[in-house]
Amino acid sequence: MNTRPRFSSVTEIPAASPEEAYRHFSQRLAYETDVADVAADLGKGITSFVLLDVRDEQAYAECHIPGALSLPGRRITAENTASWDRTQTIITYCWGPACNGATRAAAKLAQLGFPVKEMIGGMEYWRQEGGAVEGTLGKEAPMYWQAPGSC
Repeated sequence: MNTRPRFSSVTEIPAASPEEAYRHFSQRLAYETDVADVAADLGKGITSFVLLDVRDEQAYAECHIPGALSLPGRRITAENTASWDRTQTIITYCWGPACNGATRAAAKLAQLGFPVKEMIGGMEYWRQEGGAVEGTLGKEAPMYWQAPGSC
C-alpha cells in the first residue's frame, strides 16, 4: 500500500500553455540580461549596448567592468544624459541581487527615452563568474556594498 502523498506543490497550478510561457519569458528578457550574456558579447566585441555602472564614484573607481561608464543612479538626469545616443541600449548594473540601484536607474533612463535593460546579478555575480575587472583595487575591492548611499 502506497502511503506517499499525491499532492504536488509544483503542479498544483498547471503550467501555462507554451504560447503563454513564451510571451512571459520573452517579456522578461526584454527587461533583463545576465552577466554571462554581457561577458560573451563584450568578448566578441559587440558594441550595440553601453554598460553603465550606477554605483557611487568610489565603488566605480575601485573596481568596475572594463569599458563601463559611471553615472551614479541618483544623479541620472535629462541634462547629464542629453548627449547620449538614444538608439543604443543601456545596460545598468549595481552591486548585486540585493541592490535595486540598477532597477531604479533603468526606470529613470527609460523615463528619459532610452532603451534599457538591467544586468541581473550585478558586480557580485560578474566577479563570482570570473569577469574581468579594473580599477584602483581591482580584484581586491570589496565584493559587496560597504557604505551608505552606494546604490
